[in-house]
Amino acid sequence: MKRKIAILGSTGSIGKSTLDIIRKDKKNFDVILLTANNNYKKLIQQAKQFNAKNVLIKNHKFYLRVKNSLKKTKVYSGDISIKKIFSKKLDYTMSAVVGLAGLQPTLDVIKISKTVAIANKEAIICGWDIISKLIKRYKTQILPVDSEHFSIMELTKNANDSDVEEIIITASGGPFLKKPLNKLNQVKPKQAINHPNWKMGKKISIDSANMMNKVFEVIEACKLFKFDKKKYKIMIHPQSYVHSIIRFKNGLIKMILYNTDMKIPISNTIYQNENSFSNISKIDIKILNKLNFEKVNINKFPSIKLIKKCLNFDYSTPIIINASNEVLVDLFLREKINFLDIVAIINKIFKDKDFSKYARRKPKTVKEIKIIDNWARLKTTNMCVI
Repeated sequence: MKRKIAILGSTGSIGKSTLDIIRKDKKNFDVILLTANNNYKKLIQQAKQFNAKNVLIKNHKFYLRVKNSLKKTKVYSGDISIKKIFSKKLDYTMSAVVGLAGLQPTLDVIKISKTVAIANKEAIICGWDIISKLIKRYKTQILPVDSEHFSIMELTKNANDSDVEEIIITASGGPFLKKPLNKLNQVKPKQAINHPNWKMGKKISIDSANMMNKVFEVIEACKLFKFDKKKYKIMIHPQSYVHSIIRFKNGLIKMILYNTDMKIPISNTIYQNENSFSNISKIDIKILNKLNFEKVNINKFPSIKLIKKCLNFDYSTPIIINASNEVLVDLFLREKINFLDIVAIINKIFKDKDFSKYARRKPKTVKEIKIIDNWARLKTTNMCVI
């Protein structure tokens, strides 16, 4: 019997990688839903290739173009609830919509999917309290796709907090690992998005270049796993071959090594205990002999100091920092601010007179989260001279 699958954000890098895996095993999957924001041409192509039953193009201005191209597929647009598109239970959903926009669709599919693989940091960072309640109510399995969290999950199966001494999340250091600090404010967006190991979107590439992604990864890990938040550490590992390291109290140190290919964690969330990943590379001795690790230079990557602030402040601090960072990354990409301004301005947010009022809120709905998110975006924009 074919497994019913949905991919939210099918035209992005994670969505395309997921479809690449399914393409090699089409006979076992029934693609129920594909969604995209603006990339209607790619969405049409994917729907035809995989005989998708339904597609959702978020931007309504592309609705007719998609509808006229897909005669055998039901086409939807706008903010329609996924539950209104179909109500039958899905076997697997990949949630890969970028940004806070991915939260509501993730909440929708939790209600109708046996397993939800999440590649959306913002949904977890901003809406975990809501997500966790729905998981329990609908008995949905949640699996992290980010390489760091996937590795932590695999390494700590059946482990309790009392078993774990330290959890190390590795960072490549991005394109500026060897660049002198006094040259960082001169870097251009084109340089910052040129990640040495991974092919990613512009926003996540900037987050990697200044290591803001590690701030969000630690927050995400604290939400996903029930380990003491003080046990998380960041370590530079330029090769990106080891994604997480767990030091146990019994003296053992465990790590998982795999190539810089997101299809590996994605495939493992799809097949889980089945050995169905088809592109297995041989062990490269040259890589193993060049693995190295180093401490983070806090002066070069001051974003790491934000981890403690985010974890020690009130409930909605991560929502505020996430929103502020999105605004600042966009401004940097448009060359309105300098590279080092991103973290510097985020630090200013903590000193704003209204920060505590919003940070101490405990939102119970997506609407309440968006109120906090909107305040942070407006405040950040006002702080910048554009």
